[in-house]
Amino acid sequence: MNAEIEELLPHRTPFLFVDDVRTEGDLIIANHTFTEEEFFFKGHFPRYPVVPGVILVETMAQSGGAGLRKQGILAGDTLFFLASVDKVKFRRQVRPGQTVRSEITNLRVSSKMIKQAGKAYVEDEIAAEAEWLCLVGSP
Repeated sequence: MNAEIEELLPHRTPFLFVDDVRTEGDLIIANHTFTEEEFFFKGHFPRYPVVPGVILVETMAQSGGAGLRKQGILAGDTLFFLASVDKVKFRRQVRPGQTVRSEITNLRVSSKMIKQAGKAYVEDEIAAEAEWLCLVGSP
């Protein structure tokens, strides 16, 4: 596991879906490679493993949170919890061994909430897109 990601996110294996994160201006870019060992592939689906759509949304939300911390916008001890997910579209399947690149934009950030939009790509093809709202809290 990447030590920087451990500092940026409270999530841990098996529910951590960010391998690295960087920012380019206001854009947050993160990557995660889904390995054959991911816990959900055993049941989704054993003969044709596919990353569940909700995991792709979680991957984008985690990427957005890590990016906010990297940008210094979100304090290191702050927690963020998904409150709503909107405008979700799944465009292609993600299979074991594929790397998802999340590109996240901050729509609105305050001390109580975070609104972001993102797209998840496999190479240059969009796999999923969504907007989400997270509530911000302390442990």
